[in-house]
Amino acid sequence: MPKVLISDKMSPLAAQIFRSRGVEVDEITGKTPEELKAMIGQYDGLAIRSSTKVTKEILAAATNLKVIGRAGIGVDNVDIPAASAQGVVVMNTPFGNSITTAEHAIALMFALARQLPEADASTQAGKWEKNRFMGVELTAKTLGLIGAGNIGSIVADRALGLRMKVVAYDPFLTEERAIELGVEKVTLDELLARADFITLHTPLTDQTRNILSAENLAKTKKGVRIINCARGGLVDEAALKAGLDSGHIGGAALDVFVTEPAKESPLFGTPNFISTPHLGASTNEAQVNVALQVAEQMADYLMTGGVTNALNVPSLSAEEAPKLKPYMALAEKLGSLVGQLAHGAIPRISIHTEGAAAELNMKPIVSAVLAGYLRTQTATVNMVNAPFLAKDRGLEVREIRTEREGDYHTLLRVAVKTSDGERSVAGTLFGDQAPRLVELFGIKVEADLVGSMLYVVNEDAPGFIGRIGTLLGEAGVNIGTFHLGRRAAGGEAVLLLSVDEPVTGDLLAQVKALPGVKTAMGLGF
Repeated sequence: MPKVLISDKMSPLAAQIFRSRGVEVDEITGKTPEELKAMIGQYDGLAIRSSTKVTKEILAAATNLKVIGRAGIGVDNVDIPAASAQGVVVMNTPFGNSITTAEHAIALMFALARQLPEADASTQAGKWEKNRFMGVELTAKTLGLIGAGNIGSIVADRALGLRMKVVAYDPFLTEERAIELGVEKVTLDELLARADFITLHTPLTDQTRNILSAENLAKTKKGVRIINCARGGLVDEAALKAGLDSGHIGGAALDVFVTEPAKESPLFGTPNFISTPHLGASTNEAQVNVALQVAEQMADYLMTGGVTNALNVPSLSAEEAPKLKPYMALAEKLGSLVGQLAHGAIPRISIHTEGAAAELNMKPIVSAVLAGYLRTQTATVNMVNAPFLAKDRGLEVREIRTEREGDYHTLLRVAVKTSDGERSVAGTLFGDQAPRLVELFGIKVEADLVGSMLYVVNEDAPGFIGRIGTLLGEAGVNIGTFHLGRRAAGGEAVLLLSVDEPVTGDLLAQVKALPGVKTAMGLGF
């Protein structure tokens, strides 16, 4: 009989589900890392929330562990690469607390509009400052939504019910999906200029970090009110403080902070500022939902091998797995490459298998492409939920098979429809195992897609390779591999460099300043 440890406090219904499914379960919470390390070896499954830190050291001691289930979305407390290397499946419950988080954002918006915390404190202090607290109506106001994914779309629905106008900035929101949601798709600058309230619902990535920077906050309407229930780091907290002090920002409510627990902050005590201790998912219903879901998912895996909402393995049968896994690794890398290089909303993505690849089960390959593509937009995607997220975002997915062989025995091509026309990347397997990029936007290249990379489009002219090599050397950046391709002599060339550390914004600015450079980007795999 499989045995599971529940190491964080969660609804007792989770333990009931495990037992009803034939899984033995222990509920032992509050253990130190050393205590957990000493006991974890006897368990097949580990069910956690956010308190337990599943480190490489814990995993090394978990000799029988087969699955980790996170009751909630974030898995920052799990060393996923170490779990993957050890063959441990990591699952989460990405949709269990969406409504709760969306409702918390709406609650904070009401609290800001009517200054509820300050009015409550004043009244309970024996004052009756009826004329001090002059609020604003939400009706007919414009809500600016930064991020229109699962939670953002729920906030939009609730705001429309309050008779607000909703404008949304999300590079991956298609026009069709915007119409379906009843929102107006706008640029970030348009949103900043028009919104009376701004609420954020996007993951924290290099692209979204400090998306409300001092520069962008200065572009907002005077009196704007800002709500963040997503992730700390999306808002520049120092700039937010300055905006509140100057009166340009009419109010702000944060449920998340750059540093948590947020025991102190310059924002604390600032007039018109509301804070809550990361309560987005804290309702009885959400806690029960995620506990039920994680228990069902883990029991399914331990008893039948079924995989749901796994972050590091696809849904595969035992017979298909050996042959499909290298193709799925290639598919995910190509999807990620397209997601990083093709900016803006993409209404259609096409997955084309050619030669030997055309004989395989397309479903896991398509899921892997979508997971790689969507992972550039959201941290909660995996190969199981990627097709559903793609459909939810209005992304049309096309599958094309060509059984004849072309230049390669087996080939996988991923093409996306963009405002500049269709763009495609293609890859193959060397020795039926090693993923390899062979074509990039019509230019023949041969490259591994690993680690941190620098992507450059430049004019093919003498001296360029020397200049970029010198620049990187002076910047202390070590080159791992060097791949070059071009359309024709003297035409457009593509350079892909693997480097030993992530490419910084300062380095990109220097590369873009080189003569002949048309585009430069940092990539990560």
